[in-house]
Amino acid sequence: MFILHMALQGCLRGHDVEYGITADTGGHIRYLLDLVEASAKSPLIDRVVIATRHFGSEHGMSYAQPREQVSAKVEIVRFPTTSKTYLAKEDLHTETQSFADAVVGFIEGEPTKPDMIHAHYADAAVVAEIVQDRLGIPFIFTAHSLGRVKKHAVQSDGSDWRGLTERIAAEEMAAAKASAIIASSRDEAEVQYAHYDHYAPGHIRVLPPGSDLERFANAHSTEDVRGAIDRFLVDATKPQLLAIARPVRKKNLAALVTAFGESAELRERANLVLIAGSRDDYTDLDGDMADTVRDLLHLIDRYDLYGSVAYPKTHRSEDIPAIYAYARERRGIFINPALNEPFGLTLLEASAVGLPIVATDSGGPNDIVEMCRNGVLVDPRSPQAITQAALSILDDQQLWDRFASQGRIAVKNYDWTRHASRYHGLIQSLLTPKPVVSRPSQLLICDIDNTLVGCEDCMQVFGDWHSKEDQLAFGVATGRSFHSAMAILEQQDAPRPQVMITSVGSEIYHLDPNGTTYSADLEWRAIVSRGWDREAAHKALLDLDGIHPQAPLEQRSHKLSYFSDGSASVVQRVKARLEARNLRCSVIHSHARYLDILPIRASKGTAVDFVRNRYSLSKDAVFVAGDSGNDIEMLRTMPQAIIVANFSDDLANLPSLAHSYVAREKYARGIIEGVLHFRNQSRETCAPAS
Repeated sequence: MFILHMALQGCLRGHDVEYGITADTGGHIRYLLDLVEASAKSPLIDRVVIATRHFGSEHGMSYAQPREQVSAKVEIVRFPTTSKTYLAKEDLHTETQSFADAVVGFIEGEPTKPDMIHAHYADAAVVAEIVQDRLGIPFIFTAHSLGRVKKHAVQSDGSDWRGLTERIAAEEMAAAKASAIIASSRDEAEVQYAHYDHYAPGHIRVLPPGSDLERFANAHSTEDVRGAIDRFLVDATKPQLLAIARPVRKKNLAALVTAFGESAELRERANLVLIAGSRDDYTDLDGDMADTVRDLLHLIDRYDLYGSVAYPKTHRSEDIPAIYAYARERRGIFINPALNEPFGLTLLEASAVGLPIVATDSGGPNDIVEMCRNGVLVDPRSPQAITQAALSILDDQQLWDRFASQGRIAVKNYDWTRHASRYHGLIQSLLTPKPVVSRPSQLLICDIDNTLVGCEDCMQVFGDWHSKEDQLAFGVATGRSFHSAMAILEQQDAPRPQVMITSVGSEIYHLDPNGTTYSADLEWRAIVSRGWDREAAHKALLDLDGIHPQAPLEQRSHKLSYFSDGSASVVQRVKARLEARNLRCSVIHSHARYLDILPIRASKGTAVDFVRNRYSLSKDAVFVAGDSGNDIEMLRTMPQAIIVANFSDDLANLPSLAHSYVAREKYARGIIEGVLHFRNQSRETCAPAS
């Protein structure tokens, strides 16, 4: 494959990138270079070109070189545009047409044209759409950060609106015309993109970036790092609250300094270390970096934090692992208070070193903390929340030890080789789609957690078995959201479902003819929306004892999710509260912990029956499999119900499920066993009498 990446922003070169040299020379460039390096190692890749802007710059003449060979397969090609100088991202919309003209000319002069274009940031999406229109080359899109999120932030703090209108329009276009969108986190896919008119969840794939974390996992502090930080501090032996971020407003470092300054207890317990880019004279910094550094220095002075805050002017990129290790050796905490963090690479680095984390609850940190269980999420606009989270870890040594140990999970799960493999699989499936089973003779719908997944060997057996089932349409029914379900299925190398019933039956998605993306079932959405008053249900349960809301990311338009205290009466108390307010809802309780409130017409059972009718199948042609309480409706609805051996919630003893087959095998093997049981039973029933 020949992949053409487009990235117009920042100072991009193939080596010795000076991150932070401009406000736009940051994480997206590192993401792109790391992706390309990992991608080029694959035998599937023949050539990679990174298309970026050509400009003269006081930052160096590297950016005026028309071509730069990075490796045997990778080349950076710089194209001139209308402006000959470096431009901030807010001004790049003026250059997209001239850049597109140059790229089209380049492609037309090459012996082979790219198979796929990958556009990075909104301005590149505009260019990619022009190239697609002229040359027919499809494109995928990675936003890195979204304009509507920034618009919300600037409405809050009065920052510059420049370029936002054009940026949001470009992102809307990309949502409508890209073959697929790559997001770094569930928050980006399910919350941030949901604000766009052309939002289509099934066209977004969450592929967490990888990272070279091995060098962090084995890091130790150095004499240079200790000297650079200790000189600021009266007592350098205290635990360190460490932050590493570019000094821009959206990184919200001021909230961290405010939290530290306003808490005498936190100042007594710890020091604060700010690694905020590199500077000679901060007044020469680009964008809002100069103002941000000035604000930080002002806060340090206002709260008289001299001797308890370290803020080195410069650092080398090779020192970063040692800086994390310096904080770990003092049993410190890494804190990322960004207003929104699209992914959270620094959180992974800190986790790999063995530092507990306190992170913004907006963006990728949700996924990292869910995966690693190594820290606390906070509202970044609340200095009090930051303070309380930091103290909760500092004051509990066992908690610190557990978080530090759990963070090592990041090294195994956020790997660029793994990312590149999934990335190539996505592109290949878009270029050479596999046909869906358009007229299946049978349908299998199974729960995911502890039913389909939970045993790697079982999943491999299931995949081999499924690959031979030409007339069996395979689907899942889960309490997870669409992207959460896709993430776990891809992690486990599960077959791609033809239908996905998600959020406990309140949403249905069908695999598109391209065999890769999914489309929401709008007819089902209309059905479950009848009589559903989400806000009223939320208000009815606000002060009810025994339940408390799950994280905002787990809430959906047609689902309210809570943790329960597991008491026998909790479901009845919830139902009574809703009925007292004339609200007709489904209440699903599973694993004695999770409680979901749904529209009355929504459940796994009703959703499976809807899909059955869509395929014009009889009930005897449908198999369903589950393991827990939120599968009861689905198992009760269909006669060919399978309960895997590792069931919970006393499923096998429920009178309403007496017709079910209880498998001897666990997880996915139990599903196969159940399907074969019912097929054999059907053959015996149909066999002629001897």
